[in-house]
Amino acid sequence: MKVRLWIAVWLAATMMACAGKAQEGSDADGSGASGAEASTSAAEVSGAFEGAPVADADTLYAKVKTQVDFGPRTPGSKGHAACAAWIAEQLRSHGIDSISIGNQKVTTAAGLIIPARNIFASIRPEAPERIILLAHYDTRPMADQEPDKTLRTKPIDGANDGASGVAVLLECARLLAAEGALPDDRGIDLLFTDVEDSGDSEAAGEESWCLGSRQWAENMPYKAGKRPVYGILLDMVGGRGARFHREYFSNRYAPTVVNRVWAVARQSGFEDRFPNEPGGAIVDDHVPLNEAGIPTVDIIESVNSETGSFNPTWHTLSDNLEAIDAETLRIVTQTVLNTITQ
Repeated sequence: MKVRLWIAVWLAATMMACAGKAQEGSDADGSGASGAEASTSAAEVSGAFEGAPVADADTLYAKVKTQVDFGPRTPGSKGHAACAAWIAEQLRSHGIDSISIGNQKVTTAAGLIIPARNIFASIRPEAPERIILLAHYDTRPMADQEPDKTLRTKPIDGANDGASGVAVLLECARLLAAEGALPDDRGIDLLFTDVEDSGDSEAAGEESWCLGSRQWAENMPYKAGKRPVYGILLDMVGGRGARFHREYFSNRYAPTVVNRVWAVARQSGFEDRFPNEPGGAIVDDHVPLNEAGIPTVDIIESVNSETGSFNPTWHTLSDNLEAIDAETLRIVTQTVLNTITQ
């Protein structure tokens, strides 16, 4: 996943100092209520805000497992096609019929010309205020970080790097499609991006990553003045004990959204998983959306205690189901639900 642009931590910390200080003691909408004051009995049990849907850890884990069972979802593979069909089927099973699947040609870092099959769906498409959630469903074609160099040409399972974010989106779809789950004027767009993880920074540059989201951002299905007010990208959100720092480009392009999400996480009782501290600078699917004018944050594990950067399973054959923690998935999903339903 993604090239790591490790801009000096002191630079990111300097840029976020004011935001961090302003966040202390204030809630997501700036009213000043503390996390304890905002808590409810539901929050004590699940971390859910009053009225917010409650994420289910077992359901999330099962959705990751289903994807892994398809095998590697490299673009053009049988596993990739099966996963795309399954995502669409899942959405329709929740009554989400506003679905489109892209078929735009992109050129990968390896020189292959393939279709980018982005899957775009809308919950309450008539609602004037929109929020977009996104995750990539393709997987890395090669385990280029595998310790055993003889195995680096093998594709990965992508349990964390791909399947975890998709699971979060599908759980949000299941819960938010229910009657009364959202404010009357709010709708949710869901974007499952393709050809995110086929890049090669050294051979083809940073723009060889996130090809599906780049193509989508150039052809967004929104009329003038109708774009989402903000977006949330979910990527590598299922690792054991994962912590989610404030990603650099998120804070650069969408500081208000970062403040909101991290404040909600704190109020939900997840401050240990969402530290108000700088993370890495990640070329990910949120960058094209931000450049297109949709302020979008990336919830991603970019400061692992063991590696100092990504999860130890990143781009290795160990990115399998054993690396997934259902509780991490639940915490991230609940944070998203609490954020977008308030």
